[in-house]
Amino acid sequence: MMQPAPRESAAIQAVPLPTSAWCLFLDVDGTLLELADHPGAVFVDPKLKSLLSRLRDAAGGAVALISGRTIADLDQLFSDPTLLLAGLHGCERRDAQGELHVAPVALEQLSQVRAGLQRIVSRHPGLMLEDKGAGLALHFLKARELEHELRAEVSLLAAPLVPHFALLDGHAVIEIKPAAHTKDSAVSAFMEEEPFRGRMPIFIGDDRTDYAGFAAVRRFGGLAVAVGDRVKADWWLPGPAAVREWLGRLAATVIS
Repeated sequence: MMQPAPRESAAIQAVPLPTSAWCLFLDVDGTLLELADHPGAVFVDPKLKSLLSRLRDAAGGAVALISGRTIADLDQLFSDPTLLLAGLHGCERRDAQGELHVAPVALEQLSQVRAGLQRIVSRHPGLMLEDKGAGLALHFLKARELEHELRAEVSLLAAPLVPHFALLDGHAVIEIKPAAHTKDSAVSAFMEEEPFRGRMPIFIGDDRTDYAGFAAVRRFGGLAVAVGDRVKADWWLPGPAAVREWLGRLAATVIS
């Protein structure tokens, strides 16, 4: 295994390890996994699956992935139906009993926006529309020069859906999703249930959509950790490799 660079190593050492029983909430893309040109181009290494298993053992099962991906997509990626998950930025959630909670969404409201986004994509080969069912994501990583134009167009398209739907600005992506459910609401729901109840929460994320998760864990006296240079929090790690290194240290922190 490659040793982390001095700056990365210092950041890993700086993030404190909990001194009381803890629970963990993890964003996926850009946090656990390196970002890719396409959502389908990422790969989950067996070592990461093993690390997640060790973390769950150390936390009494109180580990959840909180992602913009759908739960179906996360299940395909991680091949573990026992993982506790929140998908679509909190619009879907699978709890410790295996029960699936899904936000009620009037899908017909998205149809006109979907058609408008498809027209935009047809004009620009570098764009990709990801249809998540209850939400839509316009990816422009290969057309960064269009960012301001796209944000203006998508805002106009989505305006009739406000306030029931919200616009999220992510890393080279613009998402439209139900407004009532967020990463904050997902973390808060988990914190009211076993095995999370009463534990000190940790949230690690790399994007502006993760600020909601940071806010949630702070309310519960927890730890917010930003990844990369797009967001700021109480603590910082430079990238997914550093996240995995710090999580390895955390996995050895078993507190009864």
